[in-house]
Amino acid sequence: MTDPIRRVLAAAAAVATVVGCAHATEPELRAGQLLTARPLTTVAALPSADNRLITYVSDDSAGEPIVVSGTVSVPKSEPPEGGWPVINWAHGTTGYADTCAPSAATADGLIQDYVQLVRPMLDRWVARGFAVVQTDYQGLGTPGGHPYVDGVSESNTVTDIVRAARHLDPGIGTAWVVLGHSQGGQAALFAAHDGPDRDPDLRLLGAVAMAPGGVDMGATVDLLRAGDPGVEVAQRFVPLLVLGAAVVDPSVDPDQIFTTRARPLLTTARNECLAQLNVVPTIPASQVLAPDADLRGLLAYLDRQDPLQLTPRVPVLIAQGTEDVAVNPVGVDKLAKALCGKGVDVDYNTYPGKDHRGVIAASEVTVKDFVDAVMDGRSPENCPR
Repeated sequence: MTDPIRRVLAAAAAVATVVGCAHATEPELRAGQLLTARPLTTVAALPSADNRLITYVSDDSAGEPIVVSGTVSVPKSEPPEGGWPVINWAHGTTGYADTCAPSAATADGLIQDYVQLVRPMLDRWVARGFAVVQTDYQGLGTPGGHPYVDGVSESNTVTDIVRAARHLDPGIGTAWVVLGHSQGGQAALFAAHDGPDRDPDLRLLGAVAMAPGGVDMGATVDLLRAGDPGVEVAQRFVPLLVLGAAVVDPSVDPDQIFTTRARPLLTTARNECLAQLNVVPTIPASQVLAPDADLRGLLAYLDRQDPLQLTPRVPVLIAQGTEDVAVNPVGVDKLAKALCGKGVDVDYNTYPGKDHRGVIAASEVTVKDFVDAVMDGRSPENCPR
């Protein structure tokens, strides 16, 4: 654990009594422990809910404690018997810098385009009687770098925000469903694989993965290095992957991996967010990565994040747009078939003409029906042929 994180954990323990944290003065904090909470009234808040900005304890992929931020939004009505069920939103790629944390979104901020897209959908879950929790993931808005697409870290932070939210509000129940898009779709699948064991008091009922990323990322890097023009659109994500890998593996040196011509991509990724990366001029694929760059650490990191290796232990809904250029539909087809082959209950739906973000709205009715089904103990299945 780095010194800055130790200092933050110590400071958080000192103030945790403000929000009524049990055992706040113990030197060893536990994953899922609530640290701080305060009212949230910015654009990150959901209009129909009572909203809180929180920090809580989780673990990184090496098992070291980390401080994570996120939001908790609950209906303004009385909770039902057993508490409000939980929709756990795992957000899509926003970026690497602290300013890209969804809980820190502002009306004129760098990620307002994405927050504005998903906020109405999430607010409808509150109107249906669900509590909605949203983690920022490790390192977005909190000390340390953001290990982009680190599946174990994502799963931990996703699961632990439910635990922290229940310490905050006793009206929140134990039943939860994780919904994720893009990076969050991959996070949802890792949570479906690892989450059921993390806290036996919680009941993860299902996972929704919209346009899930992560399949064959190493192969994409290899194609980029080979100069394949078909993967040029992926170059805006490569700096995020490299920066994320460097958080976990110090042998990965971002400054040695990119060419001088690709330096604007790396600089933008370090300091701004995805929307700003999207407007950095595209360069030929062969000119992104330095010819002599050592990619072994990066490729090993990406291999560990591939959801093809997972066996989710709850029913899974996968939703994919056919016109998605950010997440290859061929890879998602491969993922759905692989999970079905392992006996996972998979409900796979494709949406003709929908792009990477368009699948969120296009699948909303299907997602609602899936959540209703798993809440009732049913397991919809629609495996690809």
